[in-house]
Amino acid sequence: MTSLTIREQREALETQTLSPLAAFSAVAVREQPEEPCPIRPTYQLDRDRILHSKPFRRLKHKTQVFIAPVGDHYRTRLTHTLEVTQISRTVARALRLNEDLTEAIGLGHDIGHAPFGHAGESALARIYPDHFRHNEQSRRIVEVIAREGSGMNLTYAVREGIYLHSKARRDIMTTAWGTASTLEGQIIKICDSVAYINHDIDDAIRAGVLNQADLPKECLDVLGYSHGQRINTMVTDLIQHNWWASGAGVPPDVPLLSMSPPVLEATNALREFMFRNVYLNKAAKSDDERVRFVIETLYGYFCTHADELPVDLLQINQQRQEPVARAVVDYISGMTDRYALEVFKRIFIPKTWGA
Repeated sequence: MTSLTIREQREALETQTLSPLAAFSAVAVREQPEEPCPIRPTYQLDRDRILHSKPFRRLKHKTQVFIAPVGDHYRTRLTHTLEVTQISRTVARALRLNEDLTEAIGLGHDIGHAPFGHAGESALARIYPDHFRHNEQSRRIVEVIAREGSGMNLTYAVREGIYLHSKARRDIMTTAWGTASTLEGQIIKICDSVAYINHDIDDAIRAGVLNQADLPKECLDVLGYSHGQRINTMVTDLIQHNWWASGAGVPPDVPLLSMSPPVLEATNALREFMFRNVYLNKAAKSDDERVRFVIETLYGYFCTHADELPVDLLQINQQRQEPVARAVVDYISGMTDRYALEVFKRIFIPKTWGA
């Protein structure tokens, strides 16, 4: 019988089967050293910590695009996260990269999103003096807020991938915050766009904001005319164009994942179409002013009633000697859509009395 633990056997299997360009669990680095798990490799343990966390569970009641939809089939921030993660795992597996690391980053990349989607994010960014971005808040959650202030103690590669998944509007390959040092982190950045471009088209058509005939033909001619065709085109291209990442062939001087020029051009064009016609559409954004009012009103209230903030957030705030507004932002950004509305109602809406 082997004297190796299950974890050590898994780590040995990684060296035998994964690409030499993959991120190997055995050399992963944590900020705080801890005793290794005898069963789970490091990145699998990170994935499990995110999956079983409260911030992850709250994603099921946070807006993706359409605020508080009544229909059962609209995406939420949780279903978006699952779609990103599964698309990314397909790419990682094909390129012989580390699926556990890919999944951990995918599951954690959006846990810092505010209630009401990007409308809530914009409201917090507007009112909070030190700036708010969901990728920055996601990293703060896993490093500072989770586990009553002790953080999850995730590996550097996971925390980096979570922080660096965001990109600017002009191109899904932009490096506004930087580029992940692992190929697994780069997969999440690209597949985040692959997922939301396509599922947001579905939701926009369901909501009556778009018709299938509205979609730009020049993009569909390249990517496909159905949801499945477009994802298959993007994923297949991502794998084939970066086949060097599997260890087959010589990698480029700068190992940066991308898409082939025609597919990247069509993807960016379709994404820009979504910005103009959905994300910034008056119908889809009709509640943005109401969202701003709710967020700003809650922010003002808790900044002057800090004693009503959750005890754990107050303790973190005091230990780190941060402004009270920081704890207020942590509290509001962690709310689900329905909880934010319930808190607003409890504080500001008069109670009704029976006869």
